Amino acid sequence: MKCHEFSVNLIVYVIVYRSVDNIGVVTCAGDVNNISVGSGTNIQDNSLVHVAKTNLSGKVLPTIIGDNVTVGHSAVIHGCTVEDESFVGMGATLLDGVVVEKHAMVAAGSLVKQNTRIPSGEVWGGNPAKFMRKLTEEEMAYISNSADNYINLAHIHAVENSKSFDEIEVERALRKKYARKDEDYDSMLGIVRETPAELILPDNVLPEKSTVRVPTTHY
Repeated sequence: MKCHEFSVNLIVYVIVYRSVDNIGVVTCAGDVNNISVGSGTNIQDNSLVHVAKTNLSGKVLPTIIGDNVTVGHSAVIHGCTVEDESFVGMGATLLDGVVVEKHAMVAAGSLVKQNTRIPSGEVWGGNPAKFMRKLTEEEMAYISNSADNYINLAHIHAVENSKSFDEIEVERALRKKYARKDEDYDSMLGIVRETPAELILPDNVLPEKSTVRVPTTHY
């Protein structure tokens, strides 16, 4: 289990599989039922994942979130199923018994009523959420790529968080002086920078250490 970057509040019975990215503060409350979150999934800040012991019809309602799912900021996922490679927009609320099928999308700010099933390849939105249109092939591919991008970002954050205070201070000085960014970070943002010859840092930047060569860029 790896929950990268900031914090996730886990209450009672929650199963989180490998490489799950929680960006910000996320609450997963498995207090009266279980929660399962698949690998490659990202759940963004201020989101709440909760469960229901039973609904009015007596149906047991855990929350199951599949692999490579993107859940936007401040979403509420309550006693429902979100299948692999689906997308839940910012501020959306999914009520008990909702099923979001693979490659489906819930638009930002939507309220999805109890026991609604959102079919694969469709966008639903509004309050209450209704069918809006079909997703294009490019949009469905984007959903998968979105999950990959967030996992890559989480790995970058994990590396940054593992650095010592001295390393961070040195890099901050370098970035301020040379406006340098990490290649992985630039690549994620789609930025291409011209890279001139390497510069040798002055000895006083890294005292008591050997001379370090750091590539730099200019615009």
